[in-house]
Amino acid sequence: MSRPAGDVMVVDDQSGVRKLLSEVLGKEGYQVELAESGCEAIQKLTTYTPLLILLDMRMPYLSGLETLQEIRQICGAVPVVIMTAFDELDIITEAKELGVRHWIQKPFNLNDVCFLIKALLAEKPVKKQDEGLR
Repeated sequence: MSRPAGDVMVVDDQSGVRKLLSEVLGKEGYQVELAESGCEAIQKLTTYTPLLILLDMRMPYLSGLETLQEIRQICGAVPVVIMTAFDELDIITEAKELGVRHWIQKPFNLNDVCFLIKALLAEKPVKKQDEGLR
């Protein structure tokens, strides 16, 4: 059975990070949708919902937290993994309040990223009716 288009969305303003994650995740068999900004991600999320989103926290124009708030409005409980190059406890805490359970510190180990994505996608997806329980 083939995977649906856009299994994983990568949202990062750094083209090198987007390209690297796209190549690595593609080799793992994932379809990868890329967005260079929170605005672009939000626009794409109006037409489909990925199975998982990797979201950078430090982006111009629309921050990762602002983007995350919009993602929750559009996609509900889709798993989001935040990426940050900084040890920002306040941002991580706020992201956790918005349902984020995992974050990756940059620079990251690609094997760890792949392992985390595989583990998260293996979890039972949350049904729309169960979202109010979280």
